[in-house]
Amino acid sequence: MQTRKKYIFLTFLASWLLLFFFGGDQLRRFAFFSGRKAEARRSWPRWTDRSLLKSFADPEELQRDGDPSLLSPRERRAAWLSAHRSSSCRMETCFDFSRCERHGFKVFTYPQERGQPISESYSKILSSIERSRYHTLKAEEACLFILSIDTLDRDLLSAQYVRDVDEKIRGFPLWNGGQNHLIFNLYSGTWPGYSGELGFDTGQAMLAKASFDTQSFRPGFDVSIPLFSKEHPQRGGDRGWLYRDSVPPKKKYLLVFKGKRYLTGIGSGTRNALHHIHNGQDIISLTTCKHGKDWQKHKDTRCDKDNVDYERLDYQELLHNSTFCIVPRGRRLGPFRFLEALQAACIPVLLSDGWELPFAEAIDWGKAAVVGSERLLLQIPSAVRCIPPERLLAFQQQTQFLWDAYFSSVDKIVHTTLEIIKDRLSPHRSRSRRLWNALPGGLLLLPGFSTHLGDFPFYYLQHGYSPSEKFTAFIRAVSQAGSLSQPLLRLIQAVSGSRFCAQIVVLWSCEKPPPPSGKWPQSAVPLTIIQGRRKVRGAGRDVGHGQGAGAAPQPVLPPPQLSDRFFPFAAIQTDAVLSLDEDTSLSTSEVDFAFSVWRSFPERIVGFPSQSHFWDPERARWGCTSEWTNELSMVLTAAAFYHRYYHSLFSEYLPAGLRELVDGLAACEDILMNVLVAAVTKLPPIKVTQRKQHKAGCRDGAAGTPPAGQRSPSAPHTAPAGAEGTKGGFSQRQDCLNQLADWFGYMPLVSSRLRLDPVLFKDQVSVLRKKYPSLEKP
Repeated sequence: MQTRKKYIFLTFLASWLLLFFFGGDQLRRFAFFSGRKAEARRSWPRWTDRSLLKSFADPEELQRDGDPSLLSPRERRAAWLSAHRSSSCRMETCFDFSRCERHGFKVFTYPQERGQPISESYSKILSSIERSRYHTLKAEEACLFILSIDTLDRDLLSAQYVRDVDEKIRGFPLWNGGQNHLIFNLYSGTWPGYSGELGFDTGQAMLAKASFDTQSFRPGFDVSIPLFSKEHPQRGGDRGWLYRDSVPPKKKYLLVFKGKRYLTGIGSGTRNALHHIHNGQDIISLTTCKHGKDWQKHKDTRCDKDNVDYERLDYQELLHNSTFCIVPRGRRLGPFRFLEALQAACIPVLLSDGWELPFAEAIDWGKAAVVGSERLLLQIPSAVRCIPPERLLAFQQQTQFLWDAYFSSVDKIVHTTLEIIKDRLSPHRSRSRRLWNALPGGLLLLPGFSTHLGDFPFYYLQHGYSPSEKFTAFIRAVSQAGSLSQPLLRLIQAVSGSRFCAQIVVLWSCEKPPPPSGKWPQSAVPLTIIQGRRKVRGAGRDVGHGQGAGAAPQPVLPPPQLSDRFFPFAAIQTDAVLSLDEDTSLSTSEVDFAFSVWRSFPERIVGFPSQSHFWDPERARWGCTSEWTNELSMVLTAAAFYHRYYHSLFSEYLPAGLRELVDGLAACEDILMNVLVAAVTKLPPIKVTQRKQHKAGCRDGAAGTPPAGQRSPSAPHTAPAGAEGTKGGFSQRQDCLNQLADWFGYMPLVSSRLRLDPVLFKDQVSVLRKKYPSLEKP
């Protein structure tokens, strides 16, 4: 045993001596110089050391070791965090939800100080907020606050840069460290770095900012908005260049770009490289060096030729005739051409690494744009060539939808910003991305009504839903006698005879209280009486909407509000609403046929009496007529079917100012309902046949008839031959029509030459084979 231990000890000693004599030098080097080698490893590789790595790029493009002016992304992030101490803000940490609990989502704009400079763009933003249904004049009711100080342009070199913002906002008693404030900004930073600095401490305020960097963007708190010019329209806006449901012609160019290329500074690398993909055939890249006052000082060998080629093709022509438009970054991440490409149905190819796309929280840009990488520019042509034609058409149609729904005006940009913030307050009742990215768009879908697609009138066909098989007859009674008129009794009898009628609701809008229940006729369906709302003079509040009758007359009260008929009454439970005036004359067959037509077109107004609008070029105003012509654009709600969702849209989407306009002008509420539905659907109403022609008085106030064949560029059609001018001027209906067109920024009404009749209507066949034979009786 001892001999065995001795051999093991000698073997170990011999191994150690051999290692010392033959490997000692390496051990000593490792022990004494390990620190130096670790230092060498930390600084390797040196990309400009040609002995280590062969360079395939120009020396100016390579990052220099130890250059303090070129910060890494992590260092840039750290610098931004130090400047923005509230960068970790989230809705849960920097927003006071309790301010929104009592009065809901209300927005207060600071009063404008005398002599305070304000740009045209910021004036439009403030006007959009003040025109919205969320605006309040009382700061104590506000959930969100907007500064009156113009913060759009924070470039120190700009003439619109507002100085001493920090000092000004600290003097505001409502500032509270920026909590519950929203700051709008289009231009941040200045030459040469164009960083995201605003030049003042934003505190806990949310930012609605263009050219947002993904590193500085706070998800769920900030909002990325598009860069728009001062010429961008306040409301309405021009429509997209691709008509709805039309297949675009084959475009001449596949991929185009025309713009300035920066010779030096940030953003120059991407634009300088665009000439590599230019082939002069279906891929066009035209750039000019003429940018800035000292561009000739930095011009390169390509500048002269580029400047000449740049003038050969028109920019608008390229937009019209190209399938894809390259949207590279400029000095800042978000360029103007992004919105230009959307409007032109030219699919944007984005080359702006790190850009938080506008409203990306709600919009699925993968359906409307190609998001490329600046580093993989040479792969863009082959990538876009692989997209199949049907996919291209889907891209183009989506660009038009997004442009019209969210970007065509300042109003829509601002309202989209507010709606996104409002959705954050109640995530369980917020709009889904599907609703934001499909017609008619998130702005026109009220989550307070429902979050289920089947409850809206727009998705039945796409998702296999069907509207309810019953309707609610909603009759507005305005008789001053306070008793039941014979036309009203006959109307209740005819409507209740329909097998599709679920209930009858009578809105009693008379000065006197409704008769007791024993005076009302017996019907096969439930009959509900609702007292109309009245606004108490000097009280600033509404009374009414009570069930039943029995209240004493109140002669001190003004007449009921005209817009009351479109209030979302809880008594209406069916999808379909048959809106009726008490003097309307309809048969049961007419009601049944109109309802069957509506079930095929649940998003439209379907009814009987119609009118048409026209443009009067002599007076430069809109007019309307009820003459029997071959065109119509309105179906009056005196006898019409529509979806009950439009009651909620009328009462909650439209601002109070429009409803007050309706209450102040006679017979304006049905025009506003037609304008609203047309603005939502972009479709005309549908007229169905009826036994007795019903004409509503619009001709009395018709504008002058334009000369034959003369049309206004913005008018759908001119006045019909029967329209006559009046000596007394325009009627209230035409005043209403023109004020609505001014508020929307365009004329939403769509003309149609369609009327639907039953199959076999007036055909020479047996009456027994016809489903609605009574419609042919005089």
